[in-house]
Amino acid sequence: MKHFLFLLLLLPFLASTQNTLRSINSPDKKVAVSIGLNKTGEPFYKISFHGKTIVDWSRLGFQAREADLQSGYTLLNATTSTFDETWKPVWGEVAQIRNHYNELRYTLGHRQLGSAVAIVFRVFNDGIGFRYDFLMKDVESRRLTFTDELTEFQMTGDHTAWWIPGDFDSNEHVYSTSKISAIDCASYNKEYAIATQHIVKMKNTQTPITMRTADGTHLAIAEAALADFGALHLETDVKSLKFKAFLISTADSTVKSINTIPFHTPWRVILLSKDAAGILQSKLIINLNEPCKIPDVSWIKPQKYVGVWWEMHVGLSTWDYEATADMMAATGREVKGKHGANTDNVLRYVDFAAKYGFDGVLVEGWNTGWKDWFGKLKDEVFDFTKPYPDFDMDRISRYAKEKGVKIIAHHETSSAVPSYERQMDAACAYMKKNGQNSVKTGYVGKIIPRGEWHDGQWMNNHYLRVAERTAQNQIMVDMHEPVRPSGWHRTWPNWLASEATRGNEFNAWSSGNPPEHECILPFTRSLGGPIDYTPGIFEVRMSTYDPKKTEIVHTTVAKQLALYVTLYSPLQMAADLPENYEKRLDVFQFIRDVPVDWDDTKILQASIGDHMTVVRKEKGSQNWYLGSITDENPHQFKATLDFLMPGKEYEATIYSDGKGAHWKDNPYPVSIRKTTVKRGDVLNLSLAAGGGCAVSFKAK
Repeated sequence: MKHFLFLLLLLPFLASTQNTLRSINSPDKKVAVSIGLNKTGEPFYKISFHGKTIVDWSRLGFQAREADLQSGYTLLNATTSTFDETWKPVWGEVAQIRNHYNELRYTLGHRQLGSAVAIVFRVFNDGIGFRYDFLMKDVESRRLTFTDELTEFQMTGDHTAWWIPGDFDSNEHVYSTSKISAIDCASYNKEYAIATQHIVKMKNTQTPITMRTADGTHLAIAEAALADFGALHLETDVKSLKFKAFLISTADSTVKSINTIPFHTPWRVILLSKDAAGILQSKLIINLNEPCKIPDVSWIKPQKYVGVWWEMHVGLSTWDYEATADMMAATGREVKGKHGANTDNVLRYVDFAAKYGFDGVLVEGWNTGWKDWFGKLKDEVFDFTKPYPDFDMDRISRYAKEKGVKIIAHHETSSAVPSYERQMDAACAYMKKNGQNSVKTGYVGKIIPRGEWHDGQWMNNHYLRVAERTAQNQIMVDMHEPVRPSGWHRTWPNWLASEATRGNEFNAWSSGNPPEHECILPFTRSLGGPIDYTPGIFEVRMSTYDPKKTEIVHTTVAKQLALYVTLYSPLQMAADLPENYEKRLDVFQFIRDVPVDWDDTKILQASIGDHMTVVRKEKGSQNWYLGSITDENPHQFKATLDFLMPGKEYEATIYSDGKGAHWKDNPYPVSIRKTTVKRGDVLNLSLAAGGGCAVSFKAK
């Protein structure tokens, strides 16, 4: 009945669009978009997929202080074009990417605005992207103060949705699975509230949000090329099943964004597929980003690393030299152990990295400022060129160079962002002086300038400034606690990865990540770009380090191996302690072997939140790697090896859950066996509850 009433409301609109209605299809004609104006000059659009309406007539537009941009538009012109290219990413899941779409440029005049607005639709075979181009008309530029975005997404059914709360300050949430009509952040917060969060409306979700319709069609609402704008959240009308754009505000809570014409918004994206695998394989978001802006990319290298990091999370050492205030103290836990980033300990990690073939060693807690940093809203906290007294930078740098290992710098800002920007030139020069070509940045806590948000316009511009400034210094960057990615790794491929999710660290000191978590991330958070999830934990019970601790990693050890394949990133950490790996070198061999750059990727099976199996082909090689994971339920799957090269034999090393394995009751057993396989053979995969399987296929 509610959809019938919605159609009745639309009848005046449908009757008034005849002169302004325009349509465009995807190259394969399976995706269709229509756009038109109603009698008051409001723009509306509609999307169909395989002949079925996916997004019913939905409003487009904005509200601004300077002009009412909701209505009053007239159609100036509508032009179409086709684009088709194949380009090669610097690194990635595949060696080359096809960028093929049909474009409709729907240009509108607006008397009050005094300039034109083009709504640009790009229609791909696997979805659409659209944005608003505010065009210069007069010689003098004009500022717009946006107070609301009116873009809507009218769903055609009460789909199953995978979502996290619309939090201005964090992406570090557990995913919920519910019908659209049941989206409710209030009930979510009763179980999973986190320390740094700001949720203004209990029916709001972040993007990407991924959904499955009753007939199995999969769709995701996301955004691409986020710049100079607040991140896109969605306000849910649980009765009409409509999503409306809700932008992160500026420090002025009544303002979403301030921009100067001419400019364009980020792309609003709808991915479409007949199954879950197609959502994973889409390259639509990265294709909507600009080509690489770095002239020489020869210095950008995917890498595997270890680091002085997990030992702090499990309570064996501290970030803080004085051992008075660090993450443990800030969360109410006892501070124990010594300062982790001391010279002897770092040299031990360098030796381990060199011995087992890792590219780098991350060192957290090396610089002054950790004594009084957490939640203080202090503008001057860290010095990014001043080590603690027990950290001999010269000695460590020389030793790492001799061993062929790079030290990865760590710049925790405590979200005192202006201070970090003032120090960036000096910090980059200091890194280069000491032979460091990578940095991990961090943004824990409330943002300074006060009132700004992690996902707001000001911070989104900051992240891009960091990417550009580090690129100018030939430094690669891994950002933690930033906005979720939107495909910028095409434009700035030195931005290797982001955290922007509830990572593995939460398993060390909280209720943790449920077994389904890693089966949801590839279909949601990872759609916009690589994730630094820090897998590879072998000692999954925290009681090993402190008998009073009850926290566990909610996977089997075999699943930790499989995550290196299922959660894509060109930057992968072997996150556990060196001594835990050396106890199980046979299992550790997979982490040593698995690449971080690929020529091809195939999805063998996928069911969001339940299970998935991925195979990837090593760049410049005939070797393949398989990762298969499941949620809290056991899973069996027959993997047909039709991806292997014809006429060639492979040695398959299979790392699977051992006898009696279970993520909670018995997470440790890993069975390792070798066999010879060829194209067309079938592998029977048996995954334990919360388990996984990892396989290397090495060409003979």
